[in-house]
Amino acid sequence: MYIILQLFSSVLFLSGLGLTNWQQFESYEGKFRVLTPGSMTEKVDSSHTDLGDLAYHVFYYQSEKRDADNLFYMVSYCDYPTNSIHSDSTEVLEEFFQATIETAAQSVDGKVIYSTDIDYNDYPGKFWRIEYLKGDVIIKTKAFIIGTRYYSLQTIMFKNKSLNPSTDKFFDSFRIF
Repeated sequence: MYIILQLFSSVLFLSGLGLTNWQQFESYEGKFRVLTPGSMTEKVDSSHTDLGDLAYHVFYYQSEKRDADNLFYMVSYCDYPTNSIHSDSTEVLEEFFQATIETAAQSVDGKVIYSTDIDYNDYPGKFWRIEYLKGDVIIKTKAFIIGTRYYSLQTIMFKNKSLNPSTDKFFDSFRIF
């Protein structure tokens, strides 16, 4: 009986947080799945670089509620050419991630307030936070290199919502298959 009451209490708690209506999103081409609070929209952006033309596959959900935990959820990936970047190239990866973080901050005229090394199933990655719009908005990013594929997960929220369970749920649900 005690276990049933605990389970019921947990369901009520999660319902109050708005975390029970999430849905699983899968990208077979991207070889990943993730839980999201709404339907994801897909977009492909092409970018001409020194390495050639790269296709950035972007999947995002934008909340219509201004008081939502997160205003924006995004997963993106990009396949880099062979011999350009690889998850085994630790020296190159440090420079790659540093440039990626700096470019992300510059693109929103923001400031990097935190950065640390992380991994996903022993693949190298970074987690960082950027604040922008006079410090009122936060972007949280987790990024990984798996083989020659770069994955990035992001949430954007108002600063007063920077510690919310929805970001953790989104980030923690990410799986490669």
